Amino acid sequence: MSRVLLGHGASGSPAAMAPWVEGLRALGVPADAVSVPRGLAERGILRFAEQVPDEPLAVVGGHSLGGRVATMLAAGVPPPRGSLPPRRHPIVGVVALSYPLHAPHRPDPTLARAAHWASIDVPVLLLSGDADPFARIDLLRDAVGLLRDGRLVVYPGLGHGLLPVREEALGRIAAFVREVSG
Repeated sequence: MSRVLLGHGASGSPAAMAPWVEGLRALGVPADAVSVPRGLAERGILRFAEQVPDEPLAVVGGHSLGGRVATMLAAGVPPPRGSLPPRRHPIVGVVALSYPLHAPHRPDPTLARAAHWASIDVPVLLLSGDADPFARIDLLRDAVGLLRDGRLVVYPGLGHGLLPVREEALGRIAAFVREVSG
């Protein structure tokens, strides 16, 4: 089964992903948290890539900034300086919790933060609250159309955190990981 690597949000640390990592492990899904540097998402691509073990199957993802960096890694977006380390094994899926589609309360109908999604060739699971100030839900639904295999789960009444629906979300993530692990 694929190992899941989850990056944290902009104001967090790997410890912030503990409820998700521990929850996935309890469901029999190997999972670890990775560190993502603060600042521009592009700066985190190489750091995230260096933490993905060269195992036969890996699912990358995370909360907010961590999920954005994971999608960029899966899309093959090059880091600002340098190139991605070579991998013998592909990434087989992406899980994004509360993807930051735009700045808080500043919707961007150009979907600029999702432009790279068209280059992702693996399944992507997005979980988002319909009251998330970082992702107006109608724009997020439009952005999913950029993905070759995108799945969006929307939680009514939730904002930028999904801990209130953690158990249900973990079940969806575990099912997704089992599916993409073949």
